Amino acid sequence: MAVRKRPVSPRQKMINLMYVVLMAMLALNVSSDVLNGFSLVDKSLQTTTSNATQVNQGIYDDFEEQMKANPKKVKEWYDKAQVVRQMSDSLFNFAEELKELIVRESDGKDGDVRNIKNREDLEAATSVMLAPGTGRGKALYDGINSYRKRIIRMVTDSAQRRIIASNLSTEIPQSVRTLGKNWQEYMFESMPTAAAVTLLTKLQSDVRYAEGEVLHGLASNIGVKDIRVNELNAWVIPSSQTVVQGGKFTAQILMAAVDTTNRPTIYIGGQKIQSDQGIYETVCTRTGDFNLVGYIEMMNAQGELVRRDFEQKYTVVAPSATVSADLMNVLYAGYDNPMSVSVPGVAANQLQVSMTGGGLAAKGDGKFMARPTSVGGEAVITVAAKTEGRIQEMGKFTFRVRKLPDPTAYIAYSDGQGGENRFKGGKLSKQILMGTDMLGAAVDDGLLNIPFRVTGFETVFYDNMGNAIPEISNSAEFTARQKNMFRSLSRGKRFFITRIKAIGPDGVERTLDGAMDVTIN
Repeated sequence: MAVRKRPVSPRQKMINLMYVVLMAMLALNVSSDVLNGFSLVDKSLQTTTSNATQVNQGIYDDFEEQMKANPKKVKEWYDKAQVVRQMSDSLFNFAEELKELIVRESDGKDGDVRNIKNREDLEAATSVMLAPGTGRGKALYDGINSYRKRIIRMVTDSAQRRIIASNLSTEIPQSVRTLGKNWQEYMFESMPTAAAVTLLTKLQSDVRYAEGEVLHGLASNIGVKDIRVNELNAWVIPSSQTVVQGGKFTAQILMAAVDTTNRPTIYIGGQKIQSDQGIYETVCTRTGDFNLVGYIEMMNAQGELVRRDFEQKYTVVAPSATVSADLMNVLYAGYDNPMSVSVPGVAANQLQVSMTGGGLAAKGDGKFMARPTSVGGEAVITVAAKTEGRIQEMGKFTFRVRKLPDPTAYIAYSDGQGGENRFKGGKLSKQILMGTDMLGAAVDDGLLNIPFRVTGFETVFYDNMGNAIPEISNSAEFTARQKNMFRSLSRGKRFFITRIKAIGPDGVERTLDGAMDVTIN
């Protein structure tokens, strides 16, 4: 068969790009869209791996036939091919075993790699790969390194050597902050089950790719490249099976074992396409499921016209984006509200995000600070993405704008271990009270933690006749008269802190409702 050095296909380039994008998106919350993206990449990788396995098996079969016909000439290269098969299958099967172990850890003993239920599970991969004493991560790391060193020695083309070395690299990128993690911890610690399985599927794909490059080189030494093929099939290779409305569906259509001097003729819907490279493009104006149907014709070596039909399904989806407020479903006026913005399949640096009704500051990696200006209105965040060389709007998101809630006043004191406690009312020892100098205030409800500045307050004491004795402070600090009143309080006596005024990050001064009730303990 006519076997040639294979450049990296458009499909493989797209898969690699999707893989990198989805890894980057793990820095964000793992949404169902991201998990679905991993499933799509995993299926695409499985298809690529299956195709490569079939091609490699065809070369092994040709070696078997040549070995029977001329063992003296073929044996040296045949034996090397068997070594390549053994070490490739060993690493491939080990990766498959790890996938099954991770899925069973995630879904139970009946877990199925082809139908993962708990795709978001963050513990399964960590347990299987990194558990002390039983973790398989170090064995995988050693296996990849050993395979890479051995397989590269069999590749003669320097460009292919660099590609294989890059695909099978176990080096951690220098630009990544690993906090002292090794390769296996960097790859699998707290990794969702769907992502871990996809990583291992990519490894299997890289193994079959490297195996194929070596086999092609071995085959060229004995003339296997000249063996005629006995089967021709039509292939459709889409850049993606899911297309955003308004985008392009792109696919490469070819026949297996294409001769560059004898290009096939391609028909879609009865019309011949004009691309010499077999590239078909159509603008997708409607959403839904579609079918690309056609056929290929070409002349074989005997001058006979050979026809093969093909069919490829693809889906067109409406533009989508995700914008989430990190705190809640509203925005607070005059305050920097943390936001996360993402678009499935699009890198964060390809997004354009704008806001009406306030300002929006980018913080990197899809993180933003939204600062609305007016209470009671709406803030609209618009997300656009750069795809296929153009800017496309992916969605608008409307948020209600509210005033920051009133804070709670407190007396801060040390817990004795370098930490801070906040007294908000009730019994308080006189020693602690005398050791404090001022009031604080903050919105601190477990979700928000927003400090306010106290600008004034009033303390109310009662004498033995029950008469109220108010003392006013025009700052956050207790006055000297208030401190003297504290000293005169005996156990069981109580006083109140009321009319507390505070200014928040929105610049609005407010008087807090209620009073802080303090009883000397």
